Amino acid sequence: MKVLPLFKVGISVALMSSACLATLHAQGPSPNVTVFANGLNNPRGLKFGPDGYLYVAEAGAAGTMSTIGICDQVVEPVGPYTGGYNSRILKFDSMGNRTTVIEGLPSSQTSPAEGNLVSGVADVAFIGNTLYALTAGSGCSHGLAGTTNGVFKVNPNGTWTMIADLSAFQKANPVAAPNPLDFEPDGTWYSMVAVRGVLYAVEPNHGELDAISPDGTIRRVADISATQGHIVPTAIAYHGNFYVGNLNTFPIVEGSSVILKVTPSGKVATVVTGVTTVLGVAFDRQGYMYILENTTGNLFPTPGTGKVLRVTDSGLEEIATGLFLPTAMTFGPDGALYVSNVGFGPPPVGLGQIVRITVPPVTE
Repeated sequence: MKVLPLFKVGISVALMSSACLATLHAQGPSPNVTVFANGLNNPRGLKFGPDGYLYVAEAGAAGTMSTIGICDQVVEPVGPYTGGYNSRILKFDSMGNRTTVIEGLPSSQTSPAEGNLVSGVADVAFIGNTLYALTAGSGCSHGLAGTTNGVFKVNPNGTWTMIADLSAFQKANPVAAPNPLDFEPDGTWYSMVAVRGVLYAVEPNHGELDAISPDGTIRRVADISATQGHIVPTAIAYHGNFYVGNLNTFPIVEGSSVILKVTPSGKVATVVTGVTTVLGVAFDRQGYMYILENTTGNLFPTPGTGKVLRVTDSGLEEIATGLFLPTAMTFGPDGALYVSNVGFGPPPVGLGQIVRITVPPVTE
């Protein structure tokens, strides 16, 4: 893995320009990108389960419910949020046929001024045969009274059980360097992985990596804000250590995002730089790192400019281009990458996809 020149900046996953999203059009993806499934609403984190199905967190389409006057709101112009209950988890067989695993979950959206950008179920992970999910669109500050961001377990009968209240944990355990002008009381959790029977989740708005045990115990692994500032850490993968990518601030500065290595004891170091708007990190069977870039070559999120890169000893190699606002990726048992595409943006709903990327062999 080549260590590239160091860049460091900071912003929020919520601050995305709706005007830019509405006026720009997608470019065609590279030939190795094919559509695996479509008709989704804001697809986010995805993982293959032990049964061979692909499980996808779908953030949903939010709604009009409000908590103004009930509790603290997310500061303008990102807030106030409104919400509904249409987030869900889907699973897909090898042919792309879908089944709903669980539905009716909290989904919320930013203010119209910020494009009604949606959060809901953010990611999924398995411990053994048990499916767990991470929520980002819940909480009173997101327009949904009586809800809380957290990790829940999906039960065999199609119900779910909250095992860890992450909203309460963040409020009781503030990070060292929150950004007052860009603060969400309930957080906006993004990615989660399972390692040796424990779940590890990244929260971008506050800037932290936390461990969640199935018994509900939560502990802080790393306060990323303390050493990196407000860089908006988003994506996480595990490969002996944790590898965390960050979105960064807007306007986008090309090459200003990084990949951090976080040891199990919480030490943070930069290992890859020169990347842009990172929303996914994954490792293949040979141990090569892959990085998902949401937008490249533009100041604000831009359809058709997303890329997948591979980190080699020679530097950063383009694996796929022309992705449409991708939000997460995972490797499949077939060795291909599966990416949540058209993962956020304005209405109409139902534009979200899962695309399959054929990965070329390493030639170095």
